[in-house]
Parts: sequence; C-alpha cells; structure tokens
Amino acid sequence: QVRLVESGGGLVQAGGSLRLSCAASGFNSIDSMGWYRQAPGKQRDMVAVIASGGSTNYADSVKGRFTISRDNAENTVYLQMNSLKPEDTAVYYCKAYAYKRSNYKWMDYWGQGTQVTVSS
Repeated sequence: QVRLVESGGGLVQAGGSLRLSCAASGFNSIDSMGWYRQAPGKQRDMVAVIASGGSTNYADSVKGRFTISRDNAENTVYLQMNSLKPEDTAVYYCKAYAYKRSNYKWMDYWGQGTQVTVSS
C-alpha cells in the first residue's frame, strides 16, 4: 500500500517558522518529491520540488524563506518554512513522482494535505 504521510502543519504568527515532513512508503522507486499548496478558492501551486539527486526548484514567492530537503534513505521530504507571511496560509500537499511495480508505470502520488495558517 502506497502512502504519503504529511505532518508539521499548524498555526503560527507572521514571521514565525514551521517544518513540514512527508514520509513515503510502499513504492519501488521514487524520483522527485515536492510540496504544493492550495489556498481557498485558488488553484494548487508548486512551492518547492527536489529531485532524487538533490537539485531544487522554488516558487518565486518562497525563495529565500523556504528550504526543501530530503532523506533518500528514509524516503522523506522536508519543507523548512521561515519568515512566514499570512499569504502563505494554505493546505500544503506532498507529491512524489514514483514507481510502483503493480501499476507498471511512473506516476504522481499525493498526500492528504496539512493545514498551515499564518496569522497577522
């Protein structure tokens, strides 16, 4: 059974920090992992992505404030969020581009989401 389990969301004041974690299990192989977010009434947008080799890509709105990292041995991806702003408020989703032998293909898998709320 494939799983992406997120944790670390919560309520924080503007200027504060949070660290999100996403643990993946049940896959035969994982390529890229990333974080996306969706605010009420808006589309889901990419926040940060990290390839299996460690290269990263960030949305302009979070550059210099957020850092994505991963532990390949533990199949876990992290998002360190500093200097949080009210506009960072959203549900944050973990995504893995992964291979599961029973599906015979690579595809995107999503976590259930974790709420991040930044108060002003």
